[in-house]
Amino acid sequence: MAWSESKAWMRGTVNQKLYQALLDDAETAPARNAKRKKIVHPEEMPWEMARQGLLKHLVNEAMNTRMETVDAYMQIIPPGSRSGKHRHLAEECLYVVEGQGYDLHQDCDVEITDTYHWTPQQEVKRYEWEAGDVIFVPPNTIHQHFNASTDKPVRLISAINRIYKYCGLNDLEQIEDAPEYDAQVVLSAELVEKYLKRRVKEPA
Repeated sequence: MAWSESKAWMRGTVNQKLYQALLDDAETAPARNAKRKKIVHPEEMPWEMARQGLLKHLVNEAMNTRMETVDAYMQIIPPGSRSGKHRHLAEECLYVVEGQGYDLHQDCDVEITDTYHWTPQQEVKRYEWEAGDVIFVPPNTIHQHFNASTDKPVRLISAINRIYKYCGLNDLEQIEDAPEYDAQVVLSAELVEKYLKRRVKEPA
């Protein structure tokens, strides 16, 4: 045989119908998708007491919707409180539904080789926002949201793309937990109402 690598490429006895699996998946996708939600009602949106804060998930990979690439949640920040502080490789946008406050952003220098390395820059930038604004969080930026009011809540809608996860770059790190976070608490609408009725004492 003329091919010099014949002793290598002819080795192996493993047999698996991987291409056929792709065909089968494509053929069954329409019927499978027909059972997935195109409309998600409020009572179907899960609450979560998360390290990032009080969340109500609008669409998520785990919610069996037709949304293939985007996750979105509503975040509620009680008066005078703040979100958790985290960093992720994917960019994010947040629409301010109600309230006013500010973000703290810290850019990071990134190197991706066989492993992933990031180093925070020294400068921390502050951005003011209010209802109707859109907050853009660049890729790999350490960020945190603050409610500037002591008597009114903030509500944010966050949207982030799952494509980084599909590319093996689902880099997400929680740096600081939201003040309300309690792993033992199961969040509900009633509990959110209690958090929103709290008043933060003014500094002396």
